[in-house]
Amino acid sequence: MAGKVTLLLWGTQTTQLLVQPPWTPPVLWDRVTLTCQGSGTAAATTWYKDGQRWWLQGPDRFRVTESGTYQCDRPGTGLSPSVSVSNDRLVLQVPARSLMEGDTVTLRCRSWKDKPVTSVSFYHEEKQLQQFRNGTELSLSPLRLLDSGRYRCRGCVYSVFSQWKESAPVKVTVHRVPLSGVSVSAQPPRAQVALGDRLVLSCTVAAGTGPLSFSWHRGDSWAPLGTGPHLELHHVGDNDSGHYQCRASNGHSVAESVPLNVTILVPVANATISPGALAQPVRAGDPVTLRCSVQVGSAPVTFTWLRNGSDVARGPLLELGDVHVGHSGTYQCVATNQLGQDGHRVFRAFSPELALTVTPRGHWDTAVAAGVGGSLLFLVLLVGVIVGWHRWHCLASRKHEERGPPACPPPEPPSDQHRAAGTPLATAGARWHLRECAVTLGGTGGTGGTHTRVSRRPVGAHPARGHQELPAAGPVPCPWPLGAAMASGSCQQLALSSRPWPPGAASSWSCPPARGHRELPAAGPVPHPWPPPLCPSEPHK
Repeated sequence: MAGKVTLLLWGTQTTQLLVQPPWTPPVLWDRVTLTCQGSGTAAATTWYKDGQRWWLQGPDRFRVTESGTYQCDRPGTGLSPSVSVSNDRLVLQVPARSLMEGDTVTLRCRSWKDKPVTSVSFYHEEKQLQQFRNGTELSLSPLRLLDSGRYRCRGCVYSVFSQWKESAPVKVTVHRVPLSGVSVSAQPPRAQVALGDRLVLSCTVAAGTGPLSFSWHRGDSWAPLGTGPHLELHHVGDNDSGHYQCRASNGHSVAESVPLNVTILVPVANATISPGALAQPVRAGDPVTLRCSVQVGSAPVTFTWLRNGSDVARGPLLELGDVHVGHSGTYQCVATNQLGQDGHRVFRAFSPELALTVTPRGHWDTAVAAGVGGSLLFLVLLVGVIVGWHRWHCLASRKHEERGPPACPPPEPPSDQHRAAGTPLATAGARWHLRECAVTLGGTGGTGGTHTRVSRRPVGAHPARGHQELPAAGPVPCPWPLGAAMASGSCQQLALSSRPWPPGAASSWSCPPARGHRELPAAGPVPHPWPPPLCPSEPHK
């Protein structure tokens, strides 16, 4: 124990010089032993006395027989602090240990070989503290920092010639008690706080003296979060979780607390059921398993399953097994967690509702068969309609092509009265229709009617279907055989020889042969108008 105390008193060098008995300064008549502590081999110790190498490769311990100032050296660790062994007539001694604030320490004034000494006075920095008639010790308790300084004693030493003696001054250093036992506590307990709540951390020191200062840190960062013995977070957030540590100092020593883990408890939110959609309807006998989960939420989280608003199960999984019609309904899960001290705050999150419809297997098969049969029947009917329409259309087109243009009413042969009188069969302004165009005839009536020229002009929107006019003066004795001349929408100019009209007279009709026109060999009389390709219509307006 004395060695540890001396170590604290005489520095922090690697090589230390310990004194036994543990008083400073040691006196020769106390049979003082010096011990050198340091690394390396003990036999490699070098001793120095009064600044001079005194013992090379000596032992690490020896008994002092001469007064003086001693040091020791160990290879690679350096020189120890010095220790002065006194042989004075009057000596003031203090314990050879580190003196701490609050300790009790005894100073003793001793004469050579413990000869009697009387009328002892103690001084601190030249100020007399106390005088004893027969006492030789002064107790200081409790020690304070201001007790540090230089002390000495004065007394009457008994001898043949009694005389006053004064000791050499001794330096006394009072240290503050090093800080120890630094710890952090939290409110609420266990440093578990609900999101948005208030958190208070407190730092305490079990041992240590002097005015204390505090700083707060989180994680590996030494940037201070605050100073003082308390750290308060009014509304904690997600980013406030982590390890918090307190550092305390008294100006002479620094101590840190063990990190405290702060946990931010998050309410449950966004509960969901998976699978989120089921094949509808579900057939009886199919296995169905539902799982409930939350996006956020501090543990522990509990789950409750509802069907049509009533509790049916607990836990994250709902295993219905082989379902039947009785399992049909609306399902929902409720996630719950309790936060805060003693779970005084309860949070719940409801999932969206999930509808489950279970259909008996026989009903399902019938429904499927009916649906498939109806679809096939519809397709068959549709194909039949399309095929029938196509056949009808083709047949109608074929008949239309075979039938050709609609037949005109058969012309009435001219009566004898008409033949004798030479009455024209067509009059100017009459309109005649052909398959591709319609014409209006013009001319002079009477028996002496003649055709001098025929000019055709397309009329109407379609160039292949138009009206042609035969400008003339008077009635036309008979219709122009336009059926042979109208083969395209581009009307040609035709020339006609002038012939008188009596029914039995010979007429010569001619058309240019271009564009499908044909000539009419007219040898002999024309008995009646040109046959059926021309159909009379209402008079031209």
